Amino acid sequence: MPESRESTEDGREARDGVAETDAATDAGGGSAAAPAELDERLRLALHAAGEKKAHDPVVLDLREVASFTDYFVIASGTNVRQVQAVADEVQEQLRKRLGVKPARVEGYSSAEWVLLDYGDFIFHVFEEKSRRFYDLERLWRDAARVPLPPDEGGGSLRDAG
Repeated sequence: MPESRESTEDGREARDGVAETDAATDAGGGSAAAPAELDERLRLALHAAGEKKAHDPVVLDLREVASFTDYFVIASGTNVRQVQAVADEVQEQLRKRLGVKPARVEGYSSAEWVLLDYGDFIFHVFEEKSRRFYDLERLWRDAARVPLPPDEGGGSLRDAG
């Protein structure tokens, strides 16, 4: 589980031994954070989802607007089986390659909306109709949208910027 958070000397949290920076502070202040660079776990999760043909990926940087997590990763599948396959692949790749397991998984059996909680990021996989209904991008519109590198998608993931 991703409970390897420690405080650094300047009060910022470190995860897995790497100090995170406050992009807004480092960029000279202001309320809007500079675009975040995706860490290895987020890149691997996006790639794994792309391997199972997830589409319309979005990464929202919630550090300025929420305290329960740093990022939402949102992707869609066209049907229940694909949503489960995407969730399975994300979990499998993060476990195999990085030894990371979600703290909790919700919604897997119905697979309209599967939530994989990795602590500092939450991966949401929606069936298309449910994604439109819950519309997390609108609900969290105050969060910065992180640009996705074109090489991080794989499959049918594409830059949703």
